[in-house]
Amino acid sequence: MEIFPIRNEEDYEKALKTVEALMDAEPGTEAFDLLELWTTLIEAYEAGHHAIDLPDPVDAIRFRMEQEDLKQKDLAPLFGSPSRVSEVLNRKRKLTVEMIRNLHRALNIPFENLLGEYRQERVSA
Repeated sequence: MEIFPIRNEEDYEKALKTVEALMDAEPGTEAFDLLELWTTLIEAYEAGHHAIDLPDPVDAIRFRMEQEDLKQKDLAPLFGSPSRVSEVLNRKRKLTVEMIRNLHRALNIPFENLLGEYRQERVSA
C-alpha cells in the first residue's frame, strides 16, 4: 500500500477510503499500524482544511443546559442570581471570570469555550 501526503481534497478522499478499508484491523498487525498512520495524516489535513470553530460561550452554555436538562434557575448559583443568568443568556451581560470558573467547575464546560468572544446585544436606555 502506497503512503502519500494529503495535499488536496482528492488525496483526502483517497485517504478516507484507505482508512475505511483498514477499520477492522487488529491491534499489533501491520494493517493496524497503517490505520494509525493514515488517521494521523487525515487529522493533520483536517486541522488545516476542515477546522470546526468553537461555539461562542452563550451557545456552549445553552448546549450544556440542553444536555443536562437544566433550566435557567438551575444556573443561578453559578451566576450569582437568576437575573444575571437571564442577562448572560440573552447577551445583555458578558461573563465574568468568576462565572467562567463556576461554569467550568460545575458543568465541565471547557475554558476555551467560555473565554471566546461573542456578540453582546445593546441594552436600550
